[in-house]
Order: sequence, then C-alpha cells, then structure tokens
Amino acid sequence: MEKLTKESREIMEERFGKDSVISLATAEDNVPYVRSVNAYYEDKAFYVVTYGLSNKMKHIEKNPTVAIAGDWFTAHGKGVNLGAFGKPENSEIAGKLKKTFAEWIDNGHTDLRDENTCILCIKLTEGILLSHGKRYEIDFTD
Repeated sequence: MEKLTKESREIMEERFGKDSVISLATAEDNVPYVRSVNAYYEDKAFYVVTYGLSNKMKHIEKNPTVAIAGDWFTAHGKGVNLGAFGKPENSEIAGKLKKTFAEWIDNGHTDLRDENTCILCIKLTEGILLSHGKRYEIDFTD
C-alpha cells in the first residue's frame, strides 16, 4: 500500500471534488447499513451534509468506522460529526459545500439553520482506486 501520490490525488480530486453520490456503510450490533449520500472530496476526506439525529449519525457516534464506495473507488475511514452546518468553525467547509451542492441544497429539504443539520467528515484511512487499467492501493493516513 502506498501513500496518496500526485497521480492518485489528481484522480480523486477530478472524480470526487464535486457533488458525487457515494455509498456509505455503517454498522450497528454487527449489522451493516448502506445508503447513498451526496458527498464532496477534499484533502483525504469526504464531506456530507446530513441530519445529526439520523440513523447513520447514531451509528457513527457508537462506531465511527465506516466504509464507502464510489465511482471505481472503495475505502474505509472514520466518521466525524463536525457539528452544526452554521457553526463559525465550519464556515470554510460549509461555504464549499453550499457551492458544491448549490443545485439542491436550498430546495427546502435541508434546513441549514437547524442546529441538527450537521457536516459529516469521513476521514479516509485506506482505499482502492481504479483508473485507466491501474489499481492504486492507497494509505490515506499521515
């Protein structure tokens, strides 16, 4: 397994550095749960706007180990609740998410002023990326 290289970093940014749908798996009592989420990738992590009282966030609170799958990519990581979307310390990533998810974020389904609307950060630990016949086994840890 190799660290994130310039080549694999560029592929990740091109493929997922925009509004991307990925599958997110959590587990509770040894039972896996998988759902599709809109996500944005940046600097070894995916970011998701979600509801803090959702089942996925309850699962992550008890067991932060998650798995994801996207366009020719699968990985493991740790889910971290960054807290309310509107928290001052989230302003930089929240701004990027508003821009990235502009097509749907203000459609009435998501209330960004609700203190339970939060940002989930999935800090990647390791993964496999496939691109143009190449397989990248990536260690995302520092």
